[in-house]
Parts: sequence; C-alpha cells; structure tokens
Amino acid sequence: MASITKVPTGWRARYRTPDGQSRSRTFTRKVDAERHLAGVEHSKLAGAFADPVFGRRTFGSWWEAWRSTRVDLRPSTIARDESYARNHIIPKLGAVPLASIDRTMLRQWVAEMSAKGLAPATVVKTVQLTSKALAAAADERLIARNPAERLPLPRVEVEEMRFLTPPDVATLAGSIDPRYRVWALTAAYSGLRFGELAGLRRGRVDLMRRRLDVFEIVVEVRGKHYVGPPKTRAGKRAVPIPSFMVDELAAWTAGKEPDELVFPAPEGGPLRASGFRRRVWQPAVETAGVAPLRPHDLRHTAVALWIAAGASAKEIAVWAGHSSVATVLDRYGHLLPGQEDRVTDALEAMFRAAAPAPTASVVELR
Repeated sequence: MASITKVPTGWRARYRTPDGQSRSRTFTRKVDAERHLAGVEHSKLAGAFADPVFGRRTFGSWWEAWRSTRVDLRPSTIARDESYARNHIIPKLGAVPLASIDRTMLRQWVAEMSAKGLAPATVVKTVQLTSKALAAAADERLIARNPAERLPLPRVEVEEMRFLTPPDVATLAGSIDPRYRVWALTAAYSGLRFGELAGLRRGRVDLMRRRLDVFEIVVEVRGKHYVGPPKTRAGKRAVPIPSFMVDELAAWTAGKEPDELVFPAPEGGPLRASGFRRRVWQPAVETAGVAPLRPHDLRHTAVALWIAAGASAKEIAVWAGHSSVATVLDRYGHLLPGQEDRVTDALEAMFRAAAPAPTASVVELR
C-alpha cells in the first residue's frame, strides 16, 4: 500500500511494485510526492508500470543485450547498425541510465547531429535504430515508455536520380574494361542491383522468355561474401530484357553451366564492389565523360528507360523489386530529356479530335 511520510529532507513516497517489492522516492514538496504516487498507481492499473530499479541500467548495457537477440538480420544490416551504434549512438547514450533518457535529451541530440553536418538521412536512421532499442526496453518494462517514439526528425529531401541516356550507356559500355561490357549493358537495361548482378547465375538467365530471374544476391561485409535471398519478397522477381540483350547474354554465357556466375570476378568467385568501383568503374566513367556516376545509377537508368518506353508505375515497381508503387512515383517521377514532347503532342491530338469541325457560308460574288 502506498504512503507518504515526512522526513528531514522532505516527503518520502513509498509504494510496492506489482511483484511486491518496496520502492520509495523523496520529494521536497508533499504535492510532488502525491502526484508521483498517483502516477505509479495509474501505471500499475494500466499494466504499464516500469520498476525504476531497472531503469538504472545504462543504455550501453541494454544495447549489448538487445542486439544479441535480434534475429533474421542480413550480415550487411548487422554491419550497418553496428556502424551507427559505434559512431553515433553509444558515444552519446552509452553511459546514460535508461530512465534518464527523455525527449528533451533526444531532441537536443538530434539538433547536435544536424549542427555537426550529418546528413538528414543519417540522423533519421540513427534515431530510428535508437528508438527500436528503447521500444524493446519498454516492452521489457525497463522503462515506462519509449521516449524516441514520434520524435521530430529532420526532413529527408528526395533527390532527383542520376541516369544516363541510351547513347551515354553505349559510350560507357564501350569505355569500360571489355570483361565488363555486358555487365554494364545488363545493369542499364535490367535495373538489377550490384549484389543481384554479382549473384546472377546462368540458370537464372531465361533467354527463351527474355527475362532474368532474381532469386539470390551477394553482399560483401568486411571483405567477406554472403549469398542469400533478396531482402524483401518483392526482391524475388522476373525482369524482362530486350532482344538485343538476349543476344548479348547468349554470347556471353555460352558454355556456362547453370550454377556458374554470369559475371564472376577475374580470379573467380563473386565480384567485390569496393575493388570494382576503384579499378574498373571509376576509370570507365571518367573516360566516357559521364562522371560523377555510381554503379547504382545504372539501376536508375533502367527505370528511366522503362518510363520513357511507356511502362506503367506498377510494372516498374515489380521489375525494380519495389514493394510499393509510391516508391517509383517518388523516386523516378521524371522522363528522359525530350520525352515531354510525346505527352504534349498527345494532348494536342486529343484537343484537335474533340474540337468541332469548322463551318463556313457560301456567298455568291457579283
């Protein structure tokens, strides 16, 4: 049963936790002690009580325990999250007791990261990861609630994607190491990600149906390759390719067994993204005059070409492996240069077809 008693330092509020443990806290004013007990009783009735003893645990200690329980994460995701924790989260919150982390502290932290020049996307991902850890702490009743829930975050502006025109693609393919010419064409006309191309096997190249079947990818984490399924269900897909790519791939894969990689590294095994960018990609984009350009921009190129060819947003979402059509509209809602004429010409034709035929009167001349 809760009680309040006068002590030399103020007013002591004493209560019992749901499991019968005695807890107390001293306040300068009696009204504050009464409010505290009222809040404790309310949280107990609502099933949201968090024992303050558990809240003394530091965030760093909880992080280590929590991250070891996360399952079904890809190695690349684990490495990414560890990087955010090591560089941004633990230095700020590691030594702070869980119960001492409040929204004011977190809002100040967000402002500090933004003031240091961190990209909005980095700030958002850092706070999202922190929020997941605090939500788990709340679920375990270590804290009453997640203070990072719905925390105001900087706006992440959607940048217009960089892409090439077909002549640019041809120039790049002609400038790159000949061993990767077909790789460049495939990337630009299929939209496969680097890891999807690295994991593509001959048996997944369906020349009869003119498509590439994406069922496994290769990711590189700390110099080691991991092979597994795509990250999302939408990532498993069939991607159409034009006839000229069928011819290119038929010649490139001639003699390969079904389980052989289509684009292996020169020494065998999957391509390494880091070495590829440095040794193959950067010299090629400089020679082709299309710098700055990332390998991932060939994926954007494929989507831009699909848009120019008249593909629907739904088709593009499926082929690109996006779970939502909204992603396509947000990221790729643009046309290739000059394609706006196709739209305006079509509108012109609609107007003329709907306009009434001109009428005229015949007047006899004298």
